[in-house]
Amino acid sequence: MRVTIVLDIPITAHNGTTVAAINLVKTLQDRGHLVRVVTPDPSKKGQKGYYVMPTIDFGPLQTIVDHNEVALARGDERILEDAIRGADEVHIMMPLMVGRKALKIARSIGVPVSAGFHVQAENVTAHFFNFMDWPFANHCVYRNFDKRFFSMVDAIHYPTEFIRRTYEEAIGHTTPGYVISNGVSSLFHPQEGHRLPGTEGKFLIVCTGRYSKEKKQTLLIKAWSLSRHRNDIKVVFAGTGPRLEEMKRCARRHGVEPIYQQFERTELAKVLAASDLYVHTSEIEIEAISCLEAIASGLVPLINDSPRSATREFAIDSRCLFALNDAHDLAAKIDYWYEHPEERKKQAKDYAHYAERFAFDRCMEAMANMIKETAEKRK
Repeated sequence: MRVTIVLDIPITAHNGTTVAAINLVKTLQDRGHLVRVVTPDPSKKGQKGYYVMPTIDFGPLQTIVDHNEVALARGDERILEDAIRGADEVHIMMPLMVGRKALKIARSIGVPVSAGFHVQAENVTAHFFNFMDWPFANHCVYRNFDKRFFSMVDAIHYPTEFIRRTYEEAIGHTTPGYVISNGVSSLFHPQEGHRLPGTEGKFLIVCTGRYSKEKKQTLLIKAWSLSRHRNDIKVVFAGTGPRLEEMKRCARRHGVEPIYQQFERTELAKVLAASDLYVHTSEIEIEAISCLEAIASGLVPLINDSPRSATREFAIDSRCLFALNDAHDLAAKIDYWYEHPEERKKQAKDYAHYAERFAFDRCMEAMANMIKETAEKRK
């Protein structure tokens, strides 16, 4: 098959959507399919199979976009037509400007389309309007997604049942959906780990993910300062993002010194394997592969019990959930797991077994089958 993957952001961006896109591209290529990739990534210009789009200039709003370290593509119809014409199927990663133009072109020439659901309404309202906690604003975003995009595609990829349920409740009807995890790489498994300098002899807590508003990393900083064992704990924030300075200020106010560092995938796997506990603070999450990578590495997770996050559904024990955005309850749960090492080791084995259902190869096989089925149904 000839498949066109459409992405509104650079393929080198540090977020879950680009990781999912990269994995899908490689999976399809490994199965012998011809893959074209549309992206506004200048580093891909001139490379075979890549169609590089110009980026949008948001004018007075550009500072917001720059602060969030993203670049959004502007829909160049000529480039999109070149990328789509002759394809057997188009898979669109995001329901944004380029994705919508790609859908329009594909429909006009009869090419079937599948689309990934990688953007929660709060991902839009948090960064552009600061309306993340306004249900009406989030509802309007979902209604717009439905009317202008998802109602016109042939299949929708939902990474979790949570986001399928959330979206279909918002729009009031069912969709042609496939629930398939983005998958956990085999890199992440219990193994001999790597302790970072300054963490030797400490109870090491790791929190992975982009430093952004909805990820709520400052909750962990506050909880660390409240812990009975604060002097025996070290926290690593594995990631990068626009909220770094805010996190540093919060840490100084609370008298703790986390490690902030971005890791290559193989190094992150070693860091996770050497850690003692994983904390997932995010309030807004479609899937959180970062959490699944941690539990696959042999870590017990502590997860924010947010009704707007799929991640809480990964908890197999109530002791692995802390009350919504509650630093005091998070501190109490950290102390519990610190003080019960044998129970933690037992739970870690149970979680590693649970993570097997999210094995990368199994999930990517399901994704490839979804794309094939979509192409065949339209024919």
